Amino acid sequence: MANTKSAIKRIRVAERNRLRNKAYKSAVKTLTKRYQESLETLASNPSEENSKLAQERMSAAVSKIDKAVKRGVLHRNAGARRKSRLSRDFKAAVGTTASA
Repeated sequence: MANTKSAIKRIRVAERNRLRNKAYKSAVKTLTKRYQESLETLASNPSEENSKLAQERMSAAVSKIDKAVKRGVLHRNAGARRKSRLSRDFKAAVGTTASA
């Protein structure tokens, strides 16, 4: 157990930050999974509506990634890598539907 006031405060701050980080990381994962599901739907049933849904979900995931980077939950390069992968997957899915 912490003995000093500063140590007690650091424990409280660390716990608050841990919960914030956990919430952001969970939200990023959830939005990414929803986006991947929409890409699978687009691949199996190509339509303008499914393409629009995938774009909206990608936008939501990118927005949450940017917010996580801004708050220091994700490293800048990690956020860029995740966004790049989302974009790459979308281009691959659209390319597959265009040739089909």
